[in-house]
Amino acid sequence: MGEISIKINIADRVYPLKVDTEEEELIRRAAKLVNDRIKEYQENYAVKDKQDLLSMSVLHYATASLKAERKVTVEDTTVAEKAYQLDHMLTEFFKKQ
Repeated sequence: MGEISIKINIADRVYPLKVDTEEEELIRRAAKLVNDRIKEYQENYAVKDKQDLLSMSVLHYATASLKAERKVTVEDTTVAEKAYQLDHMLTEFFKKQ
């Protein structure tokens, strides 16, 4: 697909971007999540500085990303172990036949 130019508003600043058309919705949703997180921190904490709010939001999403990566790795390992066990069981079964 092609690239399009869009403008994304994060923390009251506009950022012009060139993105693939299939990624536009994802990027807009991500910007909304960041802005929602900033708003939440602004309302719940005595933080007014946009840089601090952005830093806290980035930390939140980076932590969530790392947790998701860890979970996928653990699940991949579990699936691989189960596949190995199944393969071993089938091998033993067919040896007896």
